[in-house]
Amino acid sequence: MENAYIVVMVTTDSKQEAEKIVQRLLNERLIACANIIGPVSSLFHWSGKMEKAEEYLIFMKSHKDLFEKLAETVKALHSYEVPEILVLPIVKGSKAYLDWLGSCLART
Repeated sequence: MENAYIVVMVTTDSKQEAEKIVQRLLNERLIACANIIGPVSSLFHWSGKMEKAEEYLIFMKSHKDLFEKLAETVKALHSYEVPEILVLPIVKGSKAYLDWLGSCLART
C-alpha cells in the first residue's frame, strides 16, 4: 500500500514551543496530528564543538505535498537558527487510519 503520507520530525527547546508549532500546523491543516515526546537528551555538533541539550521531539503526520508549506511555517515559528525538520515516508498503514489522515489535511 504505497502512499504519499509522511511523518515529519522536529525538535524544540521547550514543550511550549512544540505546542505552539503544532497548534499552528493543525489550524492550517498542514498536519493531521502530532505527538510531543520529551524531554529527550540530544547530543550534537554545533559551532565546532559537541553540545548536549534537553529537547522535545515532535512526530507529525502529513502529506508530502504539504511539506514545503509545513517546513516554512516551522522555520517561521522556531527559535533555532537551524531547526531539525526531517521527513520519513509512511510506507504502509491501515486503510482506516490513512483515510482518516487524509480527511484531516488541507487539500493538495
